[in-house]
Amino acid sequence: MKAICVTPSRELEVRDIPMPAEAAPGHVLIDMEASAINHGDKTFLRMPNAAGNPFALGQHDVWGASGAGRVVAVGAGVSAHYAGKQVAVYRSLSRSPQSIGLWCERAQVPYTACLILPDQVHAKDYCGSLVNVMTAYAFLEEIGEAGHRGVIITAGNSATGYAMAALARSRKLPAIFIVRTDAARESLIRSGAQYVLVSTREGFTDALGKLSAELGTTAVFDGVGGDLAGKIAPCLPMNSTLYFYGFLDGATPVAIPTVLFMMKNLIMRRFSNFESRTVKEPAKLVAALTALESLIDDPLFTTKIGKTFSYDQIDQAMAYESREGAKAVLVA
Repeated sequence: MKAICVTPSRELEVRDIPMPAEAAPGHVLIDMEASAINHGDKTFLRMPNAAGNPFALGQHDVWGASGAGRVVAVGAGVSAHYAGKQVAVYRSLSRSPQSIGLWCERAQVPYTACLILPDQVHAKDYCGSLVNVMTAYAFLEEIGEAGHRGVIITAGNSATGYAMAALARSRKLPAIFIVRTDAARESLIRSGAQYVLVSTREGFTDALGKLSAELGTTAVFDGVGGDLAGKIAPCLPMNSTLYFYGFLDGATPVAIPTVLFMMKNLIMRRFSNFESRTVKEPAKLVAALTALESLIDDPLFTTKIGKTFSYDQIDQAMAYESREGAKAVLVA
């Protein structure tokens, strides 16, 4: 079968590899319908030694962590409930040396890397979704355990931002979304978000300070960093924590006066899916996937697909960029 594999020099190439016929114990075989290229697919290809690299290679050095398809075989110890089901897959949720990455015709992953999709949806529409949905879910679980009762989300118009919007709404959790344009704000408002602020508007910081105090949004999910983190820090309530997840403005240093840490008792830390209890503890991971099955058909969870590419077009697919945040998608 065709597969996109990683070379020793960290390049991608299309190879012919054996197609698995039987699933390993605890694993499922999935005929892949589509695989989205997420930010992490590019980042960890360039940074193979990054701490906590979730893209450790399995069999045949096949790349790809996000996708969707249909289960065609289940291994020993896997519920027959998975057989024949459409699934969204995030391979990094459960790592295994028996895994075969998702950028191929038939993948093999532990069943705990899969979320069963409803029969009525199209699997392709969820080919990049589970990474964002699980990130949002694990983060909200973590801040809930830490005692936070409201959240601010930067990069609010991102796929993870939309997943946050859906889950915050289901939990009745106050959430403020920060975006850069009026168009992005209007889109989030149409999707049901109640509090959306445009960071480039005059009076942004005043509005954020007032609203965050009113709603008690002491947790910040920051996918941007750089200037924005320094801009919002003075607006935060007492005892707030900035959780850094992304680095869209990673080239710009974060500058926050130390007096703010003294006055507001601020905390700065990183957030990682793979270090969260939701993902690290098997029982919690299964519970999260089960809970999300009943929510996944929310339109806010679907993948924004920009352009589809064949495996032979992997170089063009990796180079694809969309201003609207749409993703390149690989199809067999």
